[in-house]
Amino acid sequence: MIKSMTAYANNEIESGAMTINCELRSVNHRYCDITVKLPERLRFIEAPIRALLTEKISRGKIECNLSYKLGKDRSGLFINFEAVNNLLAASQQIEQLMAKPLAFSALDVLAFPGVQQEEATINKDELHTAIMQLLEQTLAEFIVVREREGAQLKLLVEDRCVKMQNFTLAAAKRLPQVLVLIRSRLKDKITELVAQPDFDRLEQELVMLTQKLDIAEELDRLQTHIAEVQRVLAQPEPAGRRLDFLMQELNREANTLGSKSADKEMTQIAIELKVLIEQMREQIQNIE
Repeated sequence: MIKSMTAYANNEIESGAMTINCELRSVNHRYCDITVKLPERLRFIEAPIRALLTEKISRGKIECNLSYKLGKDRSGLFINFEAVNNLLAASQQIEQLMAKPLAFSALDVLAFPGVQQEEATINKDELHTAIMQLLEQTLAEFIVVREREGAQLKLLVEDRCVKMQNFTLAAAKRLPQVLVLIRSRLKDKITELVAQPDFDRLEQELVMLTQKLDIAEELDRLQTHIAEVQRVLAQPEPAGRRLDFLMQELNREANTLGSKSADKEMTQIAIELKVLIEQMREQIQNIE
């Protein structure tokens, strides 16, 4: 199933006196790049979080942010008065060295790292279960968003594939007329330059030139690559990397078609193909 690499989901859960919030967001990336942001007291669960994200997501730059807040019952919170005394003593020493006295309130002191502390003992097993349950719920919603956006990307790419097929069919239909025009032009030109041309030699040259200008192989390969894009879009596994490779191959054939073109209509077809390929490439950059 086609999935987008851009998504967002957010949930929270109650665990004891704590309300834990989980936020998942992702953008496109060549590989799977996972960043986990945790408060220090939840650091013990980082490895299981990474393992679950790696199992469910194969590509994208993913950021998982867990935070928590305590409920109204803050009995587990106490003031580290030793740290407060040390902070005030240091402030007095600094104040003596300054031209103006320091001005800060008790709230400023409380905001200083290490002054407010929480109970050191927590039930890690209970917290582990709650956080993983929260992550699984958030991750399920996150994947639904990626699938929903991926379905839209799939439709856009499929629409471009159909348009490319129409252009390649138009080019194949135009090809015999182009070759006739080339032969006619060359005969007229040589007739002007040579009073008595050697038409046997001319036919040989025309055969060689026709081989150089023959775009049948490029058109066949374009059709093959387009069919492969459509096949990959229907596969259940992640398809972004393979689709990106196919865009390179399509672009190569479109460039060759343009360089071989000796006809205004063929040149325009090559341009339209390259425009469609670039539009698909932009969409595919967001596919997992």
